[in-house]
Amino acid sequence: MTGNNDNLELGQFIPLHYHYNMLNDSARMQGFKAALDAAVQPGAKVLELGGGTGVLSFFAAQKAARVWCVERNPELAATARDILALNPKGAEIEVIEADAFDYLPPEPVDVVICEMIHVAMLREKQLAVMESFKRRYLEKFGGPLPVFVPEAFIQAVQPIQQSFDFEGYYAPTIQFQDPTVVQNKTLELAPSTVYQMLAYQDPLPQTCAWRGDIRIDCDGALNALRFITKDVLTVSLAEQRTIDWFSQYLIVPLAEPLIVATGEEINVEFSYAAGAPLSALTAALKVVPVQHAQSDLFDARRRAKPTRTALTTGHF
Repeated sequence: MTGNNDNLELGQFIPLHYHYNMLNDSARMQGFKAALDAAVQPGAKVLELGGGTGVLSFFAAQKAARVWCVERNPELAATARDILALNPKGAEIEVIEADAFDYLPPEPVDVVICEMIHVAMLREKQLAVMESFKRRYLEKFGGPLPVFVPEAFIQAVQPIQQSFDFEGYYAPTIQFQDPTVVQNKTLELAPSTVYQMLAYQDPLPQTCAWRGDIRIDCDGALNALRFITKDVLTVSLAEQRTIDWFSQYLIVPLAEPLIVATGEEINVEFSYAAGAPLSALTAALKVVPVQHAQSDLFDARRRAKPTRTALTTGHF
């Protein structure tokens, strides 16, 4: 069981003003509007999980025959009803005050919208909600599953040199970056490396984990990692393209900077539960030169020698 503070931190009740700010995110709004126009066919039945102000349900309702918009926060559900009533076909959308972990529509649907997405799949419960919905939906209605918007996501990590100077005040803190803006305080030390790529139709792990090597392309002081989440909202067959949306980039400072040179390799390792607080990632993050990682692996194998000897005698 979690307390009220945990619910706030983990995205169960996002403050109302934050939802208003999302309406001002033109990249998000334009991406979802185009994606839903492509994914929702005339006469379709649509379910939105975690509807917020109802804007994505509104986009879907322009073509759909019926839309259910599920929102757990009572204040936000009431606000969504009021705002939707001001818009064409908005009053036809059924806003349901319920938990997305529990709710199922009264009949099969063609499209499911779920945007409980935070960069790196932290804080909000996107993966858990989607996996729970798929299991319960198949138990009630059988297959096939509806089309999901977003359809998939790709996650990547990138070593950077980040300035943490704020008018002379040094503060190496977690930061967020607008992916559409040039970041003059960020020096990219290598290209981004993909560590996770999943379609929502497939089984969804509840852990995001990776260990791998990254080759440095630029001399610098490696003092942070940038985490990138690209959401594939839908595949437009008519336009032969995907319609995408990038979550805000997440900058995570390292406890100890590393001086790196072109051609060197670093080993990056992390593992965290999807939907966990940001601190879960920072606590799990480990970045070392490759030779150190290889040395650690050698030491671990040497310490495990008695176990390996036991295995060779028939215990495996």
